[in-house]
Amino acid sequence: MSEQYRSGVTKTSTGPGRVRRGPRSPAEARGAVRQVLSEQSLARGAACEPDTLSDALLVASELTTNAMLHGGGVTGFDVEVVGEDLYLSVSDRERRRPVALDPIDRQGRHRCGGRGWPIVCRLSRTVLVSDLPTGGKRVTAVLRLPTECPEWANRPDGGGSGRVGSPA
Repeated sequence: MSEQYRSGVTKTSTGPGRVRRGPRSPAEARGAVRQVLSEQSLARGAACEPDTLSDALLVASELTTNAMLHGGGVTGFDVEVVGEDLYLSVSDRERRRPVALDPIDRQGRHRCGGRGWPIVCRLSRTVLVSDLPTGGKRVTAVLRLPTECPEWANRPDGGGSGRVGSPA
């Protein structure tokens, strides 16, 4: 039930439970999130709430876009369901931490960007930023998966472990 999604060149072939290249775009990151949540829905016997799916897809897009625009590219990507939480992690080459920018610059002009990081922080239960030993950083956003569906909460195995990811 475990699906690996790793960035970088690998020697393993593509397929279920196999290693693949990491996301080259926010759309590919969203596809990985959709895949993991779909697998979890099947394993748990209940569909993911539409709002939860939308939030997870938006956070994946924002983290991936930020890594591409401000972090020198995506160097690692993980999506994993642990218990009732969805962990989304994106690594990049830049050590600088994400910051929220004022929507108006010093000259009084409206900025056209700078809203992604506040969106990630608002939609996530927890956001962790950690330095990587090889340089760069890893940003992990944790989103709570609703437990309205008793099938998810009552499974003795916690509903299975869905994972798509790469080592940082």
